Amino acid sequence: FQVNEKHASLKEQLAAVTPLLDDLRAMKEERIKQFSNVQSQIETINAQISDHNYQHDDGSSKRLNNDHDLSTRRLADLQMQLRNLQKEKSDRLQKVFVYVDEVHCLCAVLGMDFAKTVKDVHPSLHGTNSDNSTNISDSTLEGLTQTILKLKAEKRTRVSKLQEIVGKLHKLWNLMESTEQERRHFSEVAAVLGSSEEEITSPSVLSLETIQETEEEVERLTKQKASRMKELVLKRRVELENICRNAHMEPDTSTAPEKIVALIDSGLVDPCELLSNIEAQIAKANEESHTRKDIMERVDKWLSACDEETWLEEYNQDDNRYSAGRGAHLNLKRAEKARLLVQKIPTMIDNLIDKTFAWEDESNTPFLYDGVRLVAILEEQKLRRVQKEEDKKRYRV
Repeated sequence: FQVNEKHASLKEQLAAVTPLLDDLRAMKEERIKQFSNVQSQIETINAQISDHNYQHDDGSSKRLNNDHDLSTRRLADLQMQLRNLQKEKSDRLQKVFVYVDEVHCLCAVLGMDFAKTVKDVHPSLHGTNSDNSTNISDSTLEGLTQTILKLKAEKRTRVSKLQEIVGKLHKLWNLMESTEQERRHFSEVAAVLGSSEEEITSPSVLSLETIQETEEEVERLTKQKASRMKELVLKRRVELENICRNAHMEPDTSTAPEKIVALIDSGLVDPCELLSNIEAQIAKANEESHTRKDIMERVDKWLSACDEETWLEEYNQDDNRYSAGRGAHLNLKRAEKARLLVQKIPTMIDNLIDKTFAWEDESNTPFLYDGVRLVAILEEQKLRRVQKEEDKKRYRV
């Protein structure tokens, strides 16, 4: 804008310049507002990040105190600074949210007051949903970090303690043969024993109340154990006797029922040790029963053949065995089969003696049948059969 000063009066020149001056003043005011707005936001975020240091070579973080530099270049610099601060604010806010969420999870599993825990770090961390009101300072981030470390350390301590208690609880359950119904109340706690620290996330499973309740259950079962141990030990002894009876073995006399009762009542022996001893005897009896299986099956066949021999002798002495009475033909068929079976008895006995000797050589122990050496029984039966045959021959003569 130019004014021809030679031909225009001063008043005309002033009238011509005034609109331009007004426009420039308006532009300046608008620019000052822009600067003020940007700087206000910068100062607000800087206040939120109160203990973080920012260095600005042009000193633009301070309020504009003069009108010397209102250039677009300087405004662009301030806007860039604002964007960087907004990015850092967003990152810090996200980090705070992540930390607070981790604190919430830890407090839940530990049964601790989440609201109080985060409020102790900073009051703004609970009870508001406004991002602008959430403190994002270094002290808050450091406070959350330290809180998480303390909660994790507390979790490790409680996991270790609870796993030790649950280990005792499992032993008592197994010892006392607790039912699923009896165990159900502590099923969630019991799962801690086989879980890693990271896998333990159930709400309040590591609370002080849960740990105390589990300890009290262990104490209760420990008191019950003394009164039920005699019953359990005697029950196991019956199992041992049944195994031995079926295998025609003699049970260990050191744990005879009358001795068990006397030992437990006297308090001289720990019932748990006594129970372990019987468990070992049961395992040994099962193992020996398995090794005796083949011989015992042969003994059963031999005894069955002996029963048929006895029946056949009685049948042969029956004068009415050939009568046409009811069932006579069935007895006749049985007698035919019995005669064939009786002829095999000597071979059965010889094979049994050989098998028994082989078993004894391998086991380096005598094969006892109801407390008597089986070979002796078989040899005696063999001798009786020889004498019986000789008696029959003399009778015929």
